[in-house]
Amino acid sequence: MRACGIVAEYNPFHNGHLYQIKEAIKRTKSEVIIVVMSGNFLQRGEPAMVDKWSRAEMALNNGADIVLELPTAYSVQPADIFAKGAIEILSAMKCTALSFGSESGNGADFEKAAAHLVENEREIDKLFKLQNEKNLSYALRMQHVMDEFLPELTIDLSLPNNQLGLAYAKENVRRGSPFTLEVVRRKQADYHEKALQTVGNVSSATAIRHELLSGDQGLSAISDFLPEASMELLQNKPLQSWENYWKFLKYQILTATKEELKLIYQMEEGLENLLINKVEKADSFEAFMQLIKHKRMTRTRLQRLCVYVLLQIKKTDIKLDSELKATRILGFTTLGQTYLNEVKKDRTIDLLTKIDRKSSECWQLDIKAGNLYQMGNDLLTERQDFGRNPIKSIDIDRCH
Repeated sequence: MRACGIVAEYNPFHNGHLYQIKEAIKRTKSEVIIVVMSGNFLQRGEPAMVDKWSRAEMALNNGADIVLELPTAYSVQPADIFAKGAIEILSAMKCTALSFGSESGNGADFEKAAAHLVENEREIDKLFKLQNEKNLSYALRMQHVMDEFLPELTIDLSLPNNQLGLAYAKENVRRGSPFTLEVVRRKQADYHEKALQTVGNVSSATAIRHELLSGDQGLSAISDFLPEASMELLQNKPLQSWENYWKFLKYQILTATKEELKLIYQMEEGLENLLINKVEKADSFEAFMQLIKHKRMTRTRLQRLCVYVLLQIKKTDIKLDSELKATRILGFTTLGQTYLNEVKKDRTIDLLTKIDRKSSECWQLDIKAGNLYQMGNDLLTERQDFGRNPIKSIDIDRCH
């Protein structure tokens, strides 16, 4: 069977995601859709609004056949490392196509740019380091380098989906291009748009989360923008944000010494002093972010650092120079189960179906992340890892 891979967070799964899956099936003529999805902590350094099991079920109810978890060591990372983990899993699962959303460009554009970047990586790195003298974000520095190095590039690298898409394309090139790239352009809503759309049925996940977490109309305000199955799953789910974890983060910073904080992954440039000096002055996570905002660091980078502190992830805990060893199966359809059996002998990665004492040895960081995530809301009563089996979903009619 022909399989197409998608990398996602589905926070939550909305109509734009449904559109992408339908387009991926139609354009790649794939029989199976395999999704690699972040667990309970996400690429931009924040807890997922609803837990990984709920989001996996949303995906299975809307066209995905297999949902695999991207380990925390890769999911809470900059685009290149995030992409490395996801593409490694999809490659191990024998996908022949990769579909992703973008704000501009097509598959050929991303393939060309990726090949050029990989071939000239050292020279581009030198140019990028020279840009460090300027007080610009990573995205803008990279865009300036690409404007100089590859002026004919039609992909705007200041836009988040384009950044991720190019990271996927680069990993694909490094692996000998096992995937054909199928780019699905975003419909209607901008990635960062915080207001719900007044025309059409697609709004950004940012706008949907903003409405759910701070609006006064609840689910009724976002009903036009989510598939029915997603709406049903959100009905009784506790919604999480960074504020649920503020007291835990504050405790970790207040009780740590400077020397201990220095050991945290990505703790650089004296950031431990900044965190210690500002934490007592903040009464919420948002207030803390405003106090520690830094002209040379994006909010996303600071949020990721806060996740590392929250989970006590040390520099010695992250080992990205070796092959990824395992991924967790969050769910599958009957078709997905057939495909899993088909590739069982050829896959190069362990597929964890249930976390027990033996399998927990390669899943320790994710177990810690799951335990912490559960502590953020008393209504989240089910454990996130131990004792949980993959969701078994019936196949849906993809034509509707």
